[in-house]
Amino acid sequence: MSAGKRIGTKALGALFAGLLSCALSPIVARPTVASADPVSELQTIQQEIEESNAEYEAATEQVEELQGQIDENEERIDQIEAELPNAQERAASSMRTLYKMQQSSGGLIDLLLASDDFYDLLATVQYLDVIQAHSTDALDELVALEGELEMTRASLSSQMQEAEEQQAQAQAALDEANAARAELQAQIAAQAAAEAAERQAALEAAQKDQGNSFTTESGNSAPVEVPSSPNAGSVDWNMDKESFVSSWAARIDAYLAGSPLAGQGRTFAEAAWAYGVDPRFSPAISMVESTQGRYCFRPHNAWGWGNVSWSSWEEAIWDHVAGLAAGYGGQLTYAGAQKYCPPNADHWYTSVLANMQRI
Repeated sequence: MSAGKRIGTKALGALFAGLLSCALSPIVARPTVASADPVSELQTIQQEIEESNAEYEAATEQVEELQGQIDENEERIDQIEAELPNAQERAASSMRTLYKMQQSSGGLIDLLLASDDFYDLLATVQYLDVIQAHSTDALDELVALEGELEMTRASLSSQMQEAEEQQAQAQAALDEANAARAELQAQIAAQAAAEAAERQAALEAAQKDQGNSFTTESGNSAPVEVPSSPNAGSVDWNMDKESFVSSWAARIDAYLAGSPLAGQGRTFAEAAWAYGVDPRFSPAISMVESTQGRYCFRPHNAWGWGNVSWSSWEEAIWDHVAGLAAGYGGQLTYAGAQKYCPPNADHWYTSVLANMQRI
């Protein structure tokens, strides 16, 4: 099937380009100011992103299923159209044969009367029946093919319409997610400005205490680390899911190489995409809290996360990333550090930031 024939309409020809492109639309976020509880504000916006992403994923899956059905119908249409000329020729030949038989009925009667015996007569009748049955079958085949062609075309048209509606729904969900993400980014920027003094104090404290250690939320000791810059840098969400996951999985795998969490880069990246969380956040915390899973205070708990135990890294990663989305806005902030590790928020914040910058 040629590329130009796929889907069959211009609107659906651009179906996946429109669906799977996650480019941020030029949405102007409404003005934001630092709230009295900035973490709660981030949580609210993060929830909007999660809901919109879920709607987008569901609509995209439906469109992909419809695309498979459309492709099957188009293949069948191609097959029918390829078979029709031969079927039409066979039908035309059969019609000519039947016409000749009807026109030569007198001669056939003479032929029957000229039969030498009953068995000769029976053989002649059977021969004529075979000819007529073959001719009728050829005509029936043509009628069936043409009927199937019309039904398949009608089904294809209906599926195209449904796919267009699903495309519109998916695009609306994507636009909502992008709008929420733009708002989240604006809120983070406003929060960062409000936290500027505290962040600067944390950086100065880290520089002063570099080489020393502090107690993490899990109860382990971790070295005080100084980030190379005051910011972690932004995450590029301007790509489709698979590109995002593949890119970040490779970076996270390189960061976790040789640790108990090695090879879990894709799990971290997929969870980050699903919840709209900075993909570096959870892996960086694992380094600060447990040296990337080497010293867990609970089974598979590499993050000092409550008193929870898990049966696998995959389950643990998904739950932790979901928790970062629900409780911390999915982003590293100083307010979040105060909530995550209250006794040593300064050193926890700078150490997590330093590790995020390494990914």
